Amino acid sequence: MVNKDYFSHNSAYVDEGAQIGKDTQIWHFCHVMKGAKIGKNCKIGQNVVVHSTAVIGDGVKIQNNVSVYDAVMLEDNVFCGPSCVFTNIFNPRSEISRNSDKFYRKTLVKKGATIGANATIVCGTTIGRYAFIGAGSVVTKDVPDYGLVYGNPASLKGWMCYCGEKLSFKKDLAACSSCKKQYKKLKGNIVELG
Repeated sequence: MVNKDYFSHNSAYVDEGAQIGKDTQIWHFCHVMKGAKIGKNCKIGQNVVVHSTAVIGDGVKIQNNVSVYDAVMLEDNVFCGPSCVFTNIFNPRSEISRNSDKFYRKTLVKKGATIGANATIVCGTTIGRYAFIGAGSVVTKDVPDYGLVYGNPASLKGWMCYCGEKLSFKKDLAACSSCKKQYKKLKGNIVELG
């Protein structure tokens, strides 16, 4: 189905009451539920489900086979690799219904962060701005801005530039080899200079 504001493939279901921003593309076999919010200029790959209270910012790219559950918020320009996994209930049981806001733990993925293919984000975590989650990682705790984490459980292995290049620090300073942005280590985190 083609809409004047966004594109939705004819195999996708967009429930009435979902909010979709201008120039967003929703591809094959997706389901966007009533109440979901998707910003403008997003690319939603095939077989993606966006639940009712999920919020997706502008310029987000979600690759194939991702479910963005209730209580998950993706800020602007987040990248979700193929088959990455979000959760929203920490202790699920088939026999015990915990399908309500009372039991959901919020997950926040901040602006510009990248989540690699097949990574799992355990609910209740915050992924910092421009952080980078390696493919196949299991994130069980918060990730700092620009942090590079990978493994199971994921742990901090380094720092990434805004442009996606790994940073090399000399003492407490680094300059990106690609875009030349400069960073400084400060109290266990890094900040962009200038």
